[in-house]
Amino acid sequence: METIAKTNRRDFLKLGLVASGGLVLGFQSSSSSALGMEVINGSALPAGDVNFNSYLSISSDDLVTIFSPNPELGQNIKTSFPMVVAEELEADWKKVKVVQAHLDTKKYDRQLTGGSGAVPHSWERLRKAGATAKYMLTEAAAKKWSVSASALKAENGKVINPANGKSFTYGELANDAALIPVPTDVKLKDKKDFKLIGTAVSNVDNKEMITGKPLYGLDFYREGMLYAVITRPESFGMKLKSVDSAAAKALPGIVDVVTFKNNVAVVGKSTWEVLKARKALKIEYEKEGNIESTSDHDRIFKELLDKPEATVRRKDGDVEAAFKGAAQVIKREYQCPFLSHAPMEPMNFFAHVRADGVELVGPSQTPDRARMATATLLGVAPEKITLELTRLGGGFGRRLQADYALEAAELSSMIKAPVKVTWTREDDMMGGSYRPAVRYRFEAALDPTGKLVGYKLRGVGINSGNPTREDNFPSGSVDNLLIDSVEHQSPITTGAWRAPITNFLAFAEQAFLDEVALAAGKDPVKFRLELLDRAKTTPVGAIKYDIDRMKKVIETVAEKSGWGTKKNLAQGFSVYFSHRSYVAQVAEVEMKKGQPVLKKIYAVSDCGIVINMSGAKQQVTGGIVDGLGHSLYGQVTFKDGAAVQRNFNNYRLIRFKEVPEVEVHFIDNGIDPTGLGEPALPPTGGAVANAIFKATGKRLYNQPFNQVEEMKAVKLGEKI
Repeated sequence: METIAKTNRRDFLKLGLVASGGLVLGFQSSSSSALGMEVINGSALPAGDVNFNSYLSISSDDLVTIFSPNPELGQNIKTSFPMVVAEELEADWKKVKVVQAHLDTKKYDRQLTGGSGAVPHSWERLRKAGATAKYMLTEAAAKKWSVSASALKAENGKVINPANGKSFTYGELANDAALIPVPTDVKLKDKKDFKLIGTAVSNVDNKEMITGKPLYGLDFYREGMLYAVITRPESFGMKLKSVDSAAAKALPGIVDVVTFKNNVAVVGKSTWEVLKARKALKIEYEKEGNIESTSDHDRIFKELLDKPEATVRRKDGDVEAAFKGAAQVIKREYQCPFLSHAPMEPMNFFAHVRADGVELVGPSQTPDRARMATATLLGVAPEKITLELTRLGGGFGRRLQADYALEAAELSSMIKAPVKVTWTREDDMMGGSYRPAVRYRFEAALDPTGKLVGYKLRGVGINSGNPTREDNFPSGSVDNLLIDSVEHQSPITTGAWRAPITNFLAFAEQAFLDEVALAAGKDPVKFRLELLDRAKTTPVGAIKYDIDRMKKVIETVAEKSGWGTKKNLAQGFSVYFSHRSYVAQVAEVEMKKGQPVLKKIYAVSDCGIVINMSGAKQQVTGGIVDGLGHSLYGQVTFKDGAAVQRNFNNYRLIRFKEVPEVEVHFIDNGIDPTGLGEPALPPTGGAVANAIFKATGKRLYNQPFNQVEEMKAVKLGEKI
């Protein structure tokens, strides 16, 4: 596999990015300002060791390159970043490329993928980088022509003199531009003048992915490296007791069997040989802590929902009085199971621990976490550890963790050799960091007019931390409100799963509000709009959502879907705010042969300025498909501490024929981007469940839906 070397002066030349001379701009992560450059042997290179967020380079052959620090796992960041730079630079898009940067905390900050935050964080920095380069190129051309720079214009990779039609390409100007003093402030384009931003641009890695060019961690190969698979306890709460590895060591290609912590690693010369040898291991385990099954969790949830003590997350008004005097009280419970992240590329990492340092290569959402954890584990200074990022074959939060990288580093240190550790699908599903199982209890108090006067939410989670979002809607719109939580500590490891907490909370809340609206005798859409109006005119306490942005997506999706006007179609509505963005959805269900069939989902998103319309539509559509599939089918259950679902034969994912038509719209409000990797997933389950109720009269309270007795025979979504 071809790898990208560290971005120092020698390696810029090695990569051929500025081999024939050119301009390289770095811009600081903290201030977005460009940094001075120097010309060495005809090439412009970074002048000194400074903290960069990214690099913009322009070579003499007109190639514009940006080193992108954030890990790419399908969120389209490697395409969006250079689009922003190219827009301000007025570059020729056909001559723009992006290169994945290695981990470098001295040059980059927030070098991670998570929380839908990459574009919001880098938006202004990238714009200023492009605008700064354009300024310097224009000044260089002005000097060559002895004219004022204000008389020139930059366009499509050239600086043009309108007075005589003459032009220079950026490549022709790059060396001279490198000598222009870097401005402390630059003017950014008026957003109405954007030409590239907002258009549909293909993912820059499409060709490599389609043609099978090595991009991912599983593709990585280093001459002389060893391969390893690791056996871990099947059951959470068990520890290693004894290992008989004689039979495994005797098999062809096996170099060693190594025991460390609760792990037994088989090391050899190929993946298939170590997988075969692992089956020959004879391992005994013994109990270390609690051994829990799903039946235990059901009991624990019931106990904790009724527990007198809880952590109060928010309390407004006199909740007890509101419920005591209510004309009507609605009380419902909702539960979701553990989920596996199940990325298509299972966990893997390469490590080479040497006397002079550590080399790490692989797919990570949080590369600095992996580096710092390795430094602590091995007692090595962090600056002696390099980490090269590959493209990630999915993550959804699983690759926020560093456990699989640590395994590779520790094993390499023990065997004194470079090694690549690979997890199988079963390893991934049995030993992963799951989406926490959660149960919610909602209560609503209505007065005689149908006004919502009281609201309660208790969240009970397994290793979930705070399973609520206490300042989100409908907080601020209800005079009397109580939100609290209780947590159960379990040996089952959990972690962030795409749109943490809100991935299920949104379903539960939106399904509940739908039921409350009908109990109040009100249309579900109008009911929510009324609550938002109350939050705006008479707010109660703090809110973290923008009322006008939420109202706009609600009103727009109602218009686009023809809410309430269609015959023979049952419509369900949902709206949610998460990760700074807003998404409203309407699902449409049609009854065929006595079964509900999901026909279409409308989605209206407010994520600020859309950089790449193609990528944005795919993010929304992908989030909806992900949310729909896991609402319908996803679950991990446990028996005696071990996961029952271990591969895709019994961990059900949504299938192509089950995906309905998805119509995507965006609100064009001109504000800076607010993120889109996660916000479209949370509302989906609620919209679909509310549509199913409209079609069948059956309320869905638990996920996955196909486990509900009345739904087991339903082929929801299939084109029957």
